[in-house]
Amino acid sequence: MYKIFLRPLLFRFNAETAHNMIMSLLSILKKIPFARSIVRLIYSRDTPDLEKEVFGLKFKNPVGLAGGLDKNGEYYNDLANFGFSFVEIGSLTPLPQGGNPKPRLFRVVDDKAIINRMGINNKGAKNAVEHLKKEHPHVIVAANISKNSSSMNEDAAKDYESAFALLYDFVDMFVINISCPNVVGLTDLQDISFLSDIMDKLINLRMYFDEYRPILVKLSPDMHTSQLDEIIDYCMMSGIDGVVASNTTRSRDGLTAGQEKIDEIGAGGMSGAPLFSKSLAMVKYISKKSDGNLPIIGVGGIMSPAQAKEMLDAGASLVEVYSGFIYEGPAIVKHILKYLQKHKGAEEAHKN
Repeated sequence: MYKIFLRPLLFRFNAETAHNMIMSLLSILKKIPFARSIVRLIYSRDTPDLEKEVFGLKFKNPVGLAGGLDKNGEYYNDLANFGFSFVEIGSLTPLPQGGNPKPRLFRVVDDKAIINRMGINNKGAKNAVEHLKKEHPHVIVAANISKNSSSMNEDAAKDYESAFALLYDFVDMFVINISCPNVVGLTDLQDISFLSDIMDKLINLRMYFDEYRPILVKLSPDMHTSQLDEIIDYCMMSGIDGVVASNTTRSRDGLTAGQEKIDEIGAGGMSGAPLFSKSLAMVKYISKKSDGNLPIIGVGGIMSPAQAKEMLDAGASLVEVYSGFIYEGPAIVKHILKYLQKHKGAEEAHKN
């Protein structure tokens, strides 16, 4: 029904306009009696056999929503009704920022890809805290935080500390975004000298809070192996709880759209189906390099239940979807969970 009726309608609009329409629809559903319950009834799936404990948190299933859809932390409970066990909000910066000029969000429909140069537009961490206070989360919330675009890299740690401290008591875990390709110089923070300065300060700051919140770092699929090796080694030694692999890519590999179309869109990070093989390879590499001791959230181009399982089999503890939610529709989580249950049952039967 989504692919036949709703998606063609939404895809008639500019991608960012369609995004805002979806968010407005979720706002309307909040006000309609029993609407949330109906959504849960249709799209959620009870899967006690797929429960997982990762980072000291209990996830009701291994599928979460990647950052970027709930930019300001306003719809986590509504999005959880579609079956997600956790929702990544943000990226959030200490101060509000408008992001890059429009247009800045594009679809490449034939390739099931999305290209964005949003520039981490958000209303700021304080605004998200107000929402989190107002509506208690009924789902695990991961706060994706980053620095303000106006802050120099040399001062980046202060921005991360500020957003971290503001959000700490209101979320369950953190994803540190140092790899978004749409903010000038942000990927430079993956250099081990910048990264260690940021992460060491956050780990030290965490000690002053009563509750323990896991801290993960989100990595670019475009980095060289030598740099990735340094980060993995640092994560294993420093107390970082895990990694998210991966962010969007500057590469256009895998696109079948003509060069004219690609040039027309211009710069931006690509997500969606063409990213899957790159993200999968990264998950496999991190898992092998860390001997399976560094928890990984696998994300990037998961468009089908089989791909979700492939990512988990490659070493991911959990997976996230974003573009798959847009292209395949709101039932994607339910389909993934049904597939995972079926194969888990078959594997257990084979062992017996």
